[in-house]
Amino acid sequence: MNTKTNKLLTAVVVLQALTLAGQWFNPTYTSNANAQVPDGGAQRLQQLEQLRDISAKLDRISATLEGGKMQVRVMTDEKK
Repeated sequence: MNTKTNKLLTAVVVLQALTLAGQWFNPTYTSNANAQVPDGGAQRLQQLEQLRDISAKLDRISATLEGGKMQVRVMTDEKK
């Protein structure tokens, strides 16, 4: 082999050694992912609160309809 080939092979071996050393001493190149896990219990409590609100609104609508105090007017569209 000639000296140019030896120098090139030496450079490749040095770069591989540096790459291996970098992986050995610092195996992570990216930061850790810190994902937020959704709190299922809090979500269910929020859903229950919303269902209570909806139920209360339906109770008020039902009481109004059953009380007979509602009047309905039908408006005809005169443009037709």
